Amino acid sequence: MPRLMFEKVGNAVWISHLDLMRLFQRAFKRSGLLLKHTQGFNPRPSVSIALPLSVGIESRCELLDFDLDGQTVANDEIMTRLNGAVVDGIRVLAVYDDGRKIGKLAFMDCEVRLEYDRGVPENTPEQIKTLFARDEIIVDKKSKNGPTEQNIAPMIKKLAVSRPDANTVLIEARICCQNPTLNPAAFGAAITKYLPELTPSYAVCRRIRLFDNDEKPFR
Repeated sequence: MPRLMFEKVGNAVWISHLDLMRLFQRAFKRSGLLLKHTQGFNPRPSVSIALPLSVGIESRCELLDFDLDGQTVANDEIMTRLNGAVVDGIRVLAVYDDGRKIGKLAFMDCEVRLEYDRGVPENTPEQIKTLFARDEIIVDKKSKNGPTEQNIAPMIKKLAVSRPDANTVLIEARICCQNPTLNPAAFGAAITKYLPELTPSYAVCRRIRLFDNDEKPFR
């Protein structure tokens, strides 16, 4: 099944997962690209997005699998047509036929940008590094059965903290993204819980790259 990689940035981060699915279904239709449909009483277009993205988080590496119905269209042509039919903030970066099984996806690189309107408090990067070096960091996680507690420490593979300017702290991390899954927003939740005096004015989360179990690029 063909796969495409796309980015979701800017105001598009406020599009929910279900609305994003509908957006792409309409984009394929407007582009003259006919999707296969499932069989049965309620046929559905053959489109699926891996690792549903939480509302408000940016991504440069979203994956969408699709299947065209009896058409042979070059991948570059598919990308061009779709980019002419999607909204601002959504852009197809690549279309290819050799996508790996989603089950092989294990890690992602992410960024969490913490913004402080009154300036970054003294020693903030050092305190954040110390926090995320702990063996146990418990944060609340929403689930279908209600809120649960999650120890995010074992799901952090690598982490670096820097201060790009007087009002910003940047966390760059490689984290588990499947079995188990760590939402980058959990970094901000952990800081608010354990270092409340360092709670930022706001935080921006972004997915950057995907990797397999051997930490090789995934596509």
